[in-house]
Amino acid sequence: MSGVAFHAIRPRRSVLYMPGANARALEKARSLPADAIIIDLEDAVAPDAKAAARLQVAEALAAGGYGTREVVVRVNGFDTPWFEADLARFAEAAAGGAGADALLIPKIASAETLRAVGTRLDALGAPASLRLWAMIETPQAVLGVAGIAAAARDPVSRLAALVLGTNDLAKETGARIVPGRAPMHTWLSMCVLAARAAGVEVLDGVWNDFRDLDGFARECREAAEMGFDGKTLIHPTQLDRCNATFTPPDDEVAAARTLIAAFDRPEHAGKGVIQIEGRMYERMHADIARKTVALAEAIAARG
Repeated sequence: MSGVAFHAIRPRRSVLYMPGANARALEKARSLPADAIIIDLEDAVAPDAKAAARLQVAEALAAGGYGTREVVVRVNGFDTPWFEADLARFAEAAAGGAGADALLIPKIASAETLRAVGTRLDALGAPASLRLWAMIETPQAVLGVAGIAAAARDPVSRLAALVLGTNDLAKETGARIVPGRAPMHTWLSMCVLAARAAGVEVLDGVWNDFRDLDGFARECREAAEMGFDGKTLIHPTQLDRCNATFTPPDDEVAAARTLIAAFDRPEHAGKGVIQIEGRMYERMHADIARKTVALAEAIAARG
């Protein structure tokens, strides 16, 4: 049997941004079929509303009711006047057992920033369960993404996921967001490779026209084919198609179970390659199959 285990898989097919200043949105998020929600205190909140939004989000988290949904708070940037207050508030909430699962840090440019944030959370008494997600949204971040992702090997960084900010990348580079995203393909692939090398999750950026669900579904398929774990979303109407795209099909799961069973037979113990119905399979294919089954089971367990 393979030594590779996938017990910690958590579905992140659909990750929906919700404005932290909108109480109605925070309430609605409790009933949406999203794997995760990102409550936004950065772009979605005006400067003069930051403090009130921070308090409102903390109260919503304390009230709970988000079920199996992973709850992430996008705090304000490391170099903004609101960052320290954001960090202190949500570190305290997490220490009290009523906080977010993770904090999404905008404009990450280096692994040193992640370590600095992680060190600050340690000093504030935040439990190790409070993870960090890193926004990759600048040319500097893309060029340094391997090092940023590799910070996950240092527990102080708390890094669990990379999140692509494709709108910001378009703004910073002048690249156009076109069907197929050819101008960005290399950057997206670099981020997937960096995440896989470091063993962290990686989420694709948003699709802006929430009324164009066909275009959105196409981009979801492209992201899944590239190896992304899921996609960030801007509207609840995008949830169903996103979840469907990033859920392993039933026939794929059945084939994976068959392959695992074949490798687990006593006569195949120690074999690196076996034949099934005229096709050769290596043990790495069994590892891929185990991940597919683990993801399917984790999705099914969500109910």
